[in-house]
Amino acid sequence: MIIKSLKLKDYRNYELLNIEFDKATNIFYGDNAQGKTNILEAVYLSGTTKSHRGTRDRDLIRFGQEESHIETIIEKNKVPWQIDMHLKKNSPKGIAINKVPIQKASELFGLMNFVFFSPEDLNIIKNGPAERRRFMDLELSQLDKVYLRDLANYNRIVNQRNKLLKDAVYQSELIDTLDVWDMQLVAYGDKIIARRKKFISEVNEIIDEIHYRLTGGKERICLSYESGCGAYSLEAALKRNRERDIRTKSTSAGPHRDDICFMAGELDIRKFGSQGQQRTAALSLKLSEIELVKLIIRDTPVLLLDDVLSELDKHRQNYLLDSIHDIQTLITCTGLDEFVNHRFSINKVFHVLNGHVSNEN
Repeated sequence: MIIKSLKLKDYRNYELLNIEFDKATNIFYGDNAQGKTNILEAVYLSGTTKSHRGTRDRDLIRFGQEESHIETIIEKNKVPWQIDMHLKKNSPKGIAINKVPIQKASELFGLMNFVFFSPEDLNIIKNGPAERRRFMDLELSQLDKVYLRDLANYNRIVNQRNKLLKDAVYQSELIDTLDVWDMQLVAYGDKIIARRKKFISEVNEIIDEIHYRLTGGKERICLSYESGCGAYSLEAALKRNRERDIRTKSTSAGPHRDDICFMAGELDIRKFGSQGQQRTAALSLKLSEIELVKLIIRDTPVLLLDDVLSELDKHRQNYLLDSIHDIQTLITCTGLDEFVNHRFSINKVFHVLNGHVSNEN
């Protein structure tokens, strides 16, 4: 899969923008706060319906305007597809595939596949469990529509259960309905946990060799899914924690509390790894994500690198650049020196300045 072109109207700091991409490497360079990341964000949004930054639709619309338009042309198995997305301030976004409106945003998932890599991802190991859950959810939602549906239903039920626990302070009879909500929570939660465990197992088959080479043969790595339920099933954990949930007015067990454990031998890298170990494990994870997506979709995803190279030392830069030679890549950076120094093949170069993009080759 490759992206052929992108058109933006009134998106972020772009009034009008029309870009045609090369099928290999595309570099966007310029000073900070000029709009480089906005281009990658729009591409990602057009395939996933969500900003990688978690920004609301209304905040993506250019200041002073009421709506924004994104048009993306992709090519998949030599067949062109057009995705149009209208973002509106006061109503849900509108999406069309080949100019035919779709009713549910989930219908778009699977048509495009992205791996987004930003400096924040290098902290995924040392930061909290929420970021590691988000990593699983973002990738699995692109790869598995059933997972996306189950996750949406699970999150809705957790929110309703938490609301019930809060309202029960004033309406104690609501506690009697907890069993009904718990049954639904278990039905969707068990499916989410099973799919996440399968995902971690699939990543494990890839990441160890990547990490071994990345560390110069010094370190092996193994991931495991860490359930907040401990040795209990989700159903048993909900029953066991019910009194505490009523007291704290929140749901204390379930996949919304789970985590990924990263072990190097006997060392838990999350807690006891050095910053270098944590960043190397994060890079290994993102490189494994690329390879896993290739295997599952039997095609190449589009790689979006947002100013990541400046955060890596030369060894890790070289390893990353050597790993992406066969994949369409959109890269943002502040200057071209890092690519020239590494003799990296540049197919198309764009200069970004204050919401204007010029093609320099």
